[in-house]
Amino acid sequence: MLKGKALIKETDMPEKMQTQAMDSASQALDLYDVSDCISIAAHIKKEFDKKYGGGWQCVVGSNFGCFFTHTKGTFVYFALGTLNFLIFKGSSS
Repeated sequence: MLKGKALIKETDMPEKMQTQAMDSASQALDLYDVSDCISIAAHIKKEFDKKYGGGWQCVVGSNFGCFFTHTKGTFVYFALGTLNFLIFKGSSS
């Protein structure tokens, strides 16, 4: 749907993972209504858990604040269409 239209805002994630994140987001937007942010986020989280192991978190929406600790090399924040996507793997410290 919106493949190639994502705008990366912040990341420390390798490019291959960034591409996977944007592909998963685009796929989720093809499957779910843009207003169903919970299903979109769940789809992306499940894809990342399956591909890169458990512990991934995903936040999707048009207006949110956040503060978190993440594992180095696992964070990406990007916009696709009217939504913002935050994907990261949690860290204990």
